[in-house]
Amino acid sequence: MRFHTEKRGIRVLGIAESFQKNNTCSTLAGVVMRRDLIIDGMVFGNVTIEGNDSTQNILSMYRSLNRNDINCIMLDGLIISMYNIIDGNELEENTNVPVIAITFNDSEGLEGTIRHHFFNDFNLKLEQYRKLGRRDKILLKTGKILFVRYWGMSSMEASTIVNYFTLQGSIPEPIRIAKLAARANMRSK
Repeated sequence: MRFHTEKRGIRVLGIAESFQKNNTCSTLAGVVMRRDLIIDGMVFGNVTIEGNDSTQNILSMYRSLNRNDINCIMLDGLIISMYNIIDGNELEENTNVPVIAITFNDSEGLEGTIRHHFFNDFNLKLEQYRKLGRRDKILLKTGKILFVRYWGMSSMEASTIVNYFTLQGSIPEPIRIAKLAARANMRSK
């Protein structure tokens, strides 16, 4: 799929989560948002805390929308639900839709934390983590800095899309609304 960042009708599926540490599952919310910031759809899902089902459950959420007008999937990070690691490359390959994953802080990496948290069986998690690759630092039009990983697009395209959808601060609107929806959905259970 050729990605056209200049297209006025771009739609992003923003996905974020909410959970409490004593839960066994995390609530995911997906918000479809147009470039003019109109919400155009919503979907919910769950993933297992400390599990390995995040990528497949996000694919199920995407497919349940049954839409062919989503131009990009924007993720609030790739390591969710206490180390349930999302495979951005697999999402892009299975949807044929470019993927952007954002994080807000620079870090030295999580290998030590993963080894400690999964003391007896950390090899799979470390392999998944290493597969994520490096992050690019981008300066937003708001003056804030984000770190992104992306698949199916260039660094410049990823930066352009994130800037289109960020009104203030550092949180793109599809992610901000998805976080609110996930939190509300989790509290209602």
